Amino acid sequence: MKVSIITITYNSEATLADTLESVIGQSYKDIEYIIVDGQSTDHTLSIIDAYKTNIANVISEKDSGLYDALNKGIAMATGDIIGILHSDDFYSDKFVIEKIVNTISINNADAAYADLYYVDKQDTNKIFRKWKSGKYKHGMFLNGWMPPHPTFFAKRACYESFGSFNLNLVSAADYELMLRFIHRHRIKIAYLPEFIIKMRVGGKSNVTLQNRIRANTEDRKAWKINGLKPYFFTLYLKPLRKIVQLFKK
Repeated sequence: MKVSIITITYNSEATLADTLESVIGQSYKDIEYIIVDGQSTDHTLSIIDAYKTNIANVISEKDSGLYDALNKGIAMATGDIIGILHSDDFYSDKFVIEKIVNTISINNADAAYADLYYVDKQDTNKIFRKWKSGKYKHGMFLNGWMPPHPTFFAKRACYESFGSFNLNLVSAADYELMLRFIHRHRIKIAYLPEFIIKMRVGGKSNVTLQNRIRANTEDRKAWKINGLKPYFFTLYLKPLRKIVQLFKK
């Protein structure tokens, strides 16, 4: 299967080379790499240009934010499977895409997900938090569960059938998309029990208390716009699960 990987960039010169090299160095060769840039003003575009022979498509234009840029990339993708790798993240090893494709194929699944390391911004060998997803059973979203979105790979057919990111959400569009795909439409998903992504600390929804409150409000909206009703404790368990991850070995 052909895999489309989308990276969105905006003034990403400090970390982008790690991201690009982790994709280009993958053992799996049928990869369509797409870069969507928001008109960076630093050296991001020159870094991209240095790797252009390994990139299928690059666009650089103004967008309406993170999820608008991702939707542009999804619209451009021609692969059977679509994955997203942010410009400050990178794959843990060169076999990640190969293992994801095998996981989807062997399980005849619509999507796959795995585990994620949060690492120090400067020393990426220093692990700050481990997000171990566990195997999914229907209904786990009601208990505050979600997979780490950077590890989520879905067939392009899922986006064609159920839509892309909802631009009415600022920080929870990834949660809403997975809630829609997995919980509402019950796509078949498979779990790869390995840490496949290293993400530098500092996610948007967790930076400040104000952002955390907004994220919780948007999580509630994600359920409402899908015509779903969570338990009264569902959206309190979601951030608590992240706190527990800090103490996992």
